Amino acid sequence: MLIWLADWLTQYESGFNVFSYLTMRAILSTLTALLIAIIIGPKMIRALQRMQIGQTVRDDGPQSHLSKAGTPTMGGLLILSAIVTSVLLWADLTNRYVLVTLSVVIGYGIIGFVDDYRKVIRKDPKGLIARWKYFWQSIIAIGVALYLYSSAVLPSETALLVPFFKNVMPQLGMFYLIIVYFAVVGTSNAVNLTDGLDGLAIVPTILVAGAFAIFAYVTGHVNFSSYLNIPHIPMTSELVIVCTAIVGAGLGFLWFNTYPAQVFMGDVGSLALGGTLGILAVLVRQEIVLIIMGGVFVMETLSVILQVGSFKLRGKRIFRMAPIHHHFELKGWPEPRVIVRFWIMSLILVLVGLATLKLR
Repeated sequence: MLIWLADWLTQYESGFNVFSYLTMRAILSTLTALLIAIIIGPKMIRALQRMQIGQTVRDDGPQSHLSKAGTPTMGGLLILSAIVTSVLLWADLTNRYVLVTLSVVIGYGIIGFVDDYRKVIRKDPKGLIARWKYFWQSIIAIGVALYLYSSAVLPSETALLVPFFKNVMPQLGMFYLIIVYFAVVGTSNAVNLTDGLDGLAIVPTILVAGAFAIFAYVTGHVNFSSYLNIPHIPMTSELVIVCTAIVGAGLGFLWFNTYPAQVFMGDVGSLALGGTLGILAVLVRQEIVLIIMGGVFVMETLSVILQVGSFKLRGKRIFRMAPIHHHFELKGWPEPRVIVRFWIMSLILVLVGLATLKLR
């Protein structure tokens, strides 16, 4: 939005041309989202407390979590407000990749909001019934996949980029729709499962989003993409603004979500952030790298799958509790230790993912 205003003002004052630079807008996007979250955060927390929108805690979980009962939740509204506002202000809204990403942010945010609303306001412990949650997640993911497939202009937009190999980039054809579906829906639910400790989900999200800002920049830059031997997709460069908005909003939320948390993001935040990371991976053609960089999310999801599968098939549990972060808590690890070690793992995995840019 402001990019159009700056472009118009440039005819009167050339200094406004600075706002046309992607790097400048990326910095402003980060700061804008950060400041929105920091400024609005305390007011939103007080409002959630007044409305008694508090977290419910499982009786069979770690005993240390019982003290968290009643902590304000649905703080994801703060994150999404900061992201959407920052993107609307600093991104080029004629870019269809930006609009697709915003649709996922808002669409999955609505699904998460309905789930949280039913849990904490209507006091329905099940929230939005699982099959309906997956149904609406699927509708959005399939709709986005069909749009991207039908509107693709370059062959590279629907090709699978395999990391560590220079010339392996097979065309996906209709299989592209399946890739998009699992990237968006899978990542959305993986982040949701990870969001169980103070700050545990938001920091890996920040790290992965920051890495995708780099991927988006080099993929959209003709010289860098040629040098790194990755497909050049011009529209991806504008996704840098979306990624940096996530980083800024995430840091602002972490200010209040760090241990001991003053607010939790709830499903409205985790589902939306996960879905957004998934669609970003699709747009910059780095779905496989997402699995690497989001290894913490993958580990959390696999722990749940293995736990449920083992119990149904053998009647035995593999972990003391799933997702796996609760397993380590029940082994005696203090919550901050679990959180920070998972952050360190995430940082290492993101660095490995970034290394794929050069190791080809």
